Amino acid sequence: MSAASRRSPSATAPRRRTRLPWWAPALPVISFTVLLVLAASPTAARAASAPQGLPPLLELLAGTLRAGVW
Repeated sequence: MSAASRRSPSATAPRRRTRLPWWAPALPVISFTVLLVLAASPTAARAASAPQGLPPLLELLAGTLRAGVW
């Protein structure tokens, strides 16, 4: 005696593919690039007396990772 197995309608329905618009993956890349350029070129922001530029930022990140905060 074999039992009849039925699949639920959601299991047999074809899966919908959702596509992102072209700008959805581009926005994070553009924003990261802009922020990196701003951090790397401190010529426009000389008002602060703290060390500026990419090297101090990388040193801060390395110190944070070494301390085990992340």
